[in-house]
Amino acid sequence: MKNKFNIFRTFLMVTTVILSVYLGFRLGVNHTSIPQNIEVKTPINKINKILQLIANRYVDSVSLDNIVESSIPVIIEHLDPHSTYFVAEDLKGFDETLQGSFEGVGITFNVPNDTVIVINVIDGGPASRAGVEAGDRIIRIDDSIVAGKKIASDGIMKRLRGISGSKVSIDVQRHGFDKEIPIIITRAKIPVKSVDVAYMINDSIGFIKLSTFSRNTYNEFIAATGKLKKQGMSKLIIDLRDNTGGYMDQAIKISNEFFDEKIIIVYTEGYKSPRENFYSNGNGRLADIDVNILINETSASASEILAGAIQDNDRGTIIGRRSYGKGLVQAPITFDDGSGLNLTIARYHTPTGRCIQKPYDKGLEKYHHDLYDRLLNNEFFSTDNIHYNDSLKYTTPGGKIVYGGGGIMPDIFVAFDTIDSSQEFFRKVAQKNLVFSFVLNYTDKNREIINRISYFEELDKFLNSQNIFDKFLNYAATNGINIKSSEIAETKKILEPQLKGLIGRNTQLDNEGFYPYYEKIDETLQKAIEYFEIGL
Repeated sequence: MKNKFNIFRTFLMVTTVILSVYLGFRLGVNHTSIPQNIEVKTPINKINKILQLIANRYVDSVSLDNIVESSIPVIIEHLDPHSTYFVAEDLKGFDETLQGSFEGVGITFNVPNDTVIVINVIDGGPASRAGVEAGDRIIRIDDSIVAGKKIASDGIMKRLRGISGSKVSIDVQRHGFDKEIPIIITRAKIPVKSVDVAYMINDSIGFIKLSTFSRNTYNEFIAATGKLKKQGMSKLIIDLRDNTGGYMDQAIKISNEFFDEKIIIVYTEGYKSPRENFYSNGNGRLADIDVNILINETSASASEILAGAIQDNDRGTIIGRRSYGKGLVQAPITFDDGSGLNLTIARYHTPTGRCIQKPYDKGLEKYHHDLYDRLLNNEFFSTDNIHYNDSLKYTTPGGKIVYGGGGIMPDIFVAFDTIDSSQEFFRKVAQKNLVFSFVLNYTDKNREIINRISYFEELDKFLNSQNIFDKFLNYAATNGINIKSSEIAETKKILEPQLKGLIGRNTQLDNEGFYPYYEKIDETLQKAIEYFEIGL
């Protein structure tokens, strides 16, 4: 069956274009290093001398603090794309996303050119449940126009965040749609979870989706694999798609679980940082578990460390599309005013010796447009247009050829798929946000029953008795949207699993009620299952 990867991201290809411009900013604030705090004492130098002269002799009264704060980003721009400076408030918010929790709607965004663009939607969070998608442009928040108003990021954040249970209404502009889409979000406490879901696909294959590498990722992963092993897991699929990375040590610890003793996992090296090797310790609890890893074009940094360790040691199979290509190591540095700096101190290298950092010598703009360029080059649809430099060719112990210089190339390529834009039914229901409004209405009407459901088989039995797809068609018809009879069968294959999964996500099962349905229309995951079951 032709994959319709996430039907409600109808124009995901275009969303990728948007993400390609701004993803680098998100990646730039991910801790890719082993966490450390460094006290900084600024030496007496030319910059300090200039500041002293301004303070002592300048004609007018000026704020040296403002001068320093505005100068630091200019300095950082002369470095690499992932060295990043944070003012105190931004650093606090970043730390929350990797270590704690917060109350809000569950999105990350950027505000380039006075436009609020949603970069990522936390899976299963309030915004995700309400239908917000990556790439959406937020036009209004609670009836106040925010587009084109030169509102800073912290101002947008203050409008979106609030106590759990309160509501915020937004209007979003989505590519391909003429009208704005109204969405009401009920704020909630957003736990910072790394393991989105862990469940058994069948009697032997386990599935774990990792959304980030936060401070507690390894512990969550060990708990998840322990649960699945008790259920009979002998094979494991790890989904790292859209995982932009995080703490490097968490990726190393997880990698260690799959190896015997003294297997190199990764090494780091920089101009001022001597080579440091990271080896497995022989205590891996998953050394006898077969593993497949799923990646795509936004899998980055720590995700690439894990995928690279598995691939370069011939330990498992990498499935999907070429990863982002971030091979730089940052050290988090904090200042006494609460601000901070992620300073690139080294490059990391996979076990064969390759650095997968993509080039950035043509400037930041070109660097952040890389995914867009890949899209235009049709790389997401075929490997024919990927050209590697033979000087960056490496060989694994098992004789497999791998390349450095720009991401992890999967062992099995799965092309990017998009919705056929000629299917007007999909376009029209998305325009009115009918799928998510139907799911919310249906869940509310059946709340008494749904709240009692505690395991997937019970959910599936209930939903199979409800004719969910037919009810949605009736709901769409009452909103003026009808489907052609010739399209019903194919549409049902695509849409029914989504409807059931989204309802399941609104139960106490959360993502364990979503992914077992979603896997049916996830071509990359299906390829991984097929590889395990019959080989390729």
